[in-house]
Amino acid sequence: MLDQGDWLSWTIAAGVLTVCAVLLLALRPRAERDLTASAKAAAHTGAVPVSAEGGPDSAATLAATEAVGDAMIRAGYSVMTVRSALEDIARVNHLPASQVVVFPTALLVSARGEGEHVGEHRTGAVTSGEGRLLLAQVDELQRTVDAARLGVLDPASTIDRIRRIRRMPPTYGRVVRVIGYTLLSGALAVMLGTTWTGVMVAVGLGALVGAALLVSERVPSRYGALITVGMALAVSLVVFLLLDAGFGPRILAALIAPLVVLLPGTLLTTAVLELSTGQMISGAGRLAAGGMQLVLLAAGILTAGALVGVPDFDFAEHPEALGPFAPWIAVAVFGVGIAVHQCAPPRSIPWILLVLYVAYGAQVIGDVFLGGVLSAFVGAVVVIPVTALVARQPSGPAALVSFVPAFWLLVPGALGLLGVADVLGGDTGGTNSLVATISTMVAIALGVLAGSVVSNRMQRPAL
Repeated sequence: MLDQGDWLSWTIAAGVLTVCAVLLLALRPRAERDLTASAKAAAHTGAVPVSAEGGPDSAATLAATEAVGDAMIRAGYSVMTVRSALEDIARVNHLPASQVVVFPTALLVSARGEGEHVGEHRTGAVTSGEGRLLLAQVDELQRTVDAARLGVLDPASTIDRIRRIRRMPPTYGRVVRVIGYTLLSGALAVMLGTTWTGVMVAVGLGALVGAALLVSERVPSRYGALITVGMALAVSLVVFLLLDAGFGPRILAALIAPLVVLLPGTLLTTAVLELSTGQMISGAGRLAAGGMQLVLLAAGILTAGALVGVPDFDFAEHPEALGPFAPWIAVAVFGVGIAVHQCAPPRSIPWILLVLYVAYGAQVIGDVFLGGVLSAFVGAVVVIPVTALVARQPSGPAALVSFVPAFWLLVPGALGLLGVADVLGGDTGGTNSLVATISTMVAIALGVLAGSVVSNRMQRPAL
């Protein structure tokens, strides 16, 4: 039986989803565009298409697939998507027997011909994973991959495009990106059910973490663990001191919100997705890396708790402290904040907001009728086809660009972080949070798989 609050949440979510559905239906006729023509339009002047005549150039094709694969790994694509793209590029360059092996931090490509070109055989290996691409770079990368898969770009033109993408400056300056992070931190705190005091604390800590993240982009990756622990420690110290001062458990949202980008929700869910599709090595590697990231964050929280003490609290409660409409306003602020911080193309922001509202609305309805874990499944099922449809719009961003912000509304990392902290601190009750996190990851992964069945029909590369 739904109470009054559930009915109000359901009504708002249903209204938002109805508006989004009308917009998507109105856009559908425009979405039926020719992908080949789009790829040609995206190519830079002077780009050379793949020649339909003559033999293959295994050396050039190998170099092109290595460059594309390295960029896609840095962008965060799953190993299945990377392998599919590289096999298509090799095939369109007259090397259909090529073999590709993709790992989260490495790439092996064997460019092979067949028939009269069976002698064309070159193999190369690339280490990857150092540094991440910003959303504007991911968008340009997807357009390049589309063009290369269709033969609109030959290997030399493809390599040139990848080099330009790697040299792209951030869309926004460092100060603006920090402001964007403060916006997303404050908005997420609202969605987690904090008070106005909690929002202000989350904004202040968001500015601190946002600045630290930009500094960390220039620091060698071997220091990443220290930076993660340091940020978790600093944020936890402030929040625990405020809890000890009597500000109440609702301010705990200010602990999770500033650390949202550090939470390995994407990594863990991709791990489950890869494991469920038979990619055992990649899935296990991502699972271990995501678990280690949670342990590092939990270590910072535990250290802060040991220094100042932690009052009892119940994070399982999510009261709507600011009213039922506040989270829906916060969704828009969150979308703008994460788009600015991650340097999404300005033209993509309206599309990102559309996808965010669909994700949040679907999750709210799923939570009211099915519960928290299955709500993540519902959100993922709905979001994947929507991102594919948005990607087919003339001004729409790549599917991954609009999916990444939406994913943070589904991410199960918050519960997992506190569960790990409880377990490391000797509280066996934290196991329940870890079980809930694992269940949510599986639900999101299955939702992505189910949604991909629909999105694949739209003839756009999957996530």
